Amino acid sequence: MSKFNILVLHGPNLNLLGRREPDIYGHLTLANINEILEQESARLKVGLSCFQSNHEGLLVDTIHGAVDNYQGIVINAGAYTHTSVAIRDALAGVGLPVVEVHLSNIYCREEFRHHSYIAPVAVGQISGFGANSYCLGLHALVNYLEKSS
Repeated sequence: MSKFNILVLHGPNLNLLGRREPDIYGHLTLANINEILEQESARLKVGLSCFQSNHEGLLVDTIHGAVDNYQGIVINAGAYTHTSVAIRDALAGVGLPVVEVHLSNIYCREEFRHHSYIAPVAVGQISGFGANSYCLGLHALVNYLEKSS
């Protein structure tokens, strides 16, 4: 049995990974990243579910549904990071620990990407390490949960 169950949320356009601006986001596909996360979660002995949507409401609904099924959330909300009060409020509302991740360093990019609505309700943020940002985020969240339990 898993110590914890973790939900990984991928926001808009992340389904295009591997094709979309590979100089910024890399050559791995979302399926590749999910596979890496599944392998890492097995090593950590935690359950893992991954979900991607381009639709804000579906992401909000999935966050709401996480309450009784997961102990924490790793989220790359993509562009919604910088625009979605709804996703921020959903994360705050469910009260689960959240780690925000980004493939690129959002603070080295366009000015509009420098603000995150999610950061104030997250236990931490990891950006700029490509696909490894997700693994680092998973490790950070599991470490946080272990110390909190």
